Amino acid sequence: MITFLAGIVILILGYIFYSKYVEKQFGPDDRKTPAEEKYDGLDFVPLPLKKNLLIHLLNIAGLGPILGVIQGILFGPVAFILIPLGCVFMGGVHDYFCGMISIREGGAQITELIEKYLGKNFFRIFIVIVSLMLILLSVVFIYTAGEVIAERFFNANDFSVKNPLVLAIYAVIALYYILAAMFPIDKIIGRFYPFFTLMLILGTLFIVFGFFTKGITLAELNFAELNLHPKGLHILPIFFMTVSCGLLSGFHSTQSTIISRTVKSEFEGKKIFYGMMCAESLIAMVWAAAAMHVYACNIVPEALIGSANVINIIADTFVLPYLTFVVTLAVVILPITSGDTALRALRLALSDVFKLKQNTVQNRFKIMVPIVLALVLILYWAKCNADSFGLIWRYFTFANQLIAIPTFLYATIFLYKKGGNYFITLLPGLFYIFITSSFILNAKIGFNLPYGISEGLGIFITALSLYCIKKKWLQKP
Repeated sequence: MITFLAGIVILILGYIFYSKYVEKQFGPDDRKTPAEEKYDGLDFVPLPLKKNLLIHLLNIAGLGPILGVIQGILFGPVAFILIPLGCVFMGGVHDYFCGMISIREGGAQITELIEKYLGKNFFRIFIVIVSLMLILLSVVFIYTAGEVIAERFFNANDFSVKNPLVLAIYAVIALYYILAAMFPIDKIIGRFYPFFTLMLILGTLFIVFGFFTKGITLAELNFAELNLHPKGLHILPIFFMTVSCGLLSGFHSTQSTIISRTVKSEFEGKKIFYGMMCAESLIAMVWAAAAMHVYACNIVPEALIGSANVINIIADTFVLPYLTFVVTLAVVILPITSGDTALRALRLALSDVFKLKQNTVQNRFKIMVPIVLALVLILYWAKCNADSFGLIWRYFTFANQLIAIPTFLYATIFLYKKGGNYFITLLPGLFYIFITSSFILNAKIGFNLPYGISEGLGIFITALSLYCIKKKWLQKP
């Protein structure tokens, strides 16, 4: 329990002290925000701080802080230290600068910021990667949320496309995605998200309450044996690819830029962008602890270790029987309320690429129709092959962490030009260049090279990237 509590302390102190330092490097001021200057009643809408906090937490908290840590805790109690450290020095920094630079740039989306700061070549590459990642994320979240709903609330055990119940649930979720992505942000998202967030918090608190009433078994950190993964997977890079939300997630860059259009004051940014990242990390820590307990007590069948089924086992273990539906509902809410804003982010990004103003329903349909068609086709393919979903999840995970890199890069350029401490963004960016490159070189979905070679090439790519970054962007004018 000491290691777990130490991680919580790191998270709290990191927010109290390091977030202030990060904020100082950016330098918020009293200028008008895009929500006020560009008000359109659709995407640019000033919202109260409390509502922005709740909306942004749900936007960024997909299945990552639950499913990711259920798999990540298999590495052992070292996860309780790596998650908060990653959040404080990487995830929180990433989300804060993405949101705040977007505010300074008039509510620009991630693709626009990449084009401005990194150039058209980066833009062309990453608009494809970002678009693919957001569609894959939506597919993954429809898939997982649909199965949890079908199993938990309808006692279904057939999740194939032949089951009309499953198809109906998928259709309802997809319809909600489309409506939430197209309607003004304050009509659906702004109205229902605060309630959904409270459900998420309540479900998490029920689990914490179960820690005290039913007891919990947690291992302590042993420096002589840091990696306890049963399959011997390497912490570098696998852990940092597995535990995304709660530690660092590139997906958050697409969500921070949505909220940048609803913030009333730059001084609210620390609480919204950095603070909600820390809140998500706290949720991840709770689920990581719960997962460690059910693994240690052999409550989870070996075949289900690391799978989404562990979610229901955790709920049944720590929560009173008549309250488990709250936890299940909270888990269902997470993917649904990230999938809808993923499509919203994709609509905004593509509308900027194709110069289609979103003030008319017709223009929104022009963007959404091909997105929905791609969504349906990929979802159908995933359901027709048992291995397809796993493949989609792995490629989504890689793309998700990959798109965190350009945010660190353009934040580094921003700070360099401003005269701030650009190392606070440059170092995490270089670290994830190493993580993503060594992962794809070693992974079966990539080049399938031996681990040692992949690590060596990852170091070389990182060093080469540093040289290119310094030569191209970090030069005195």
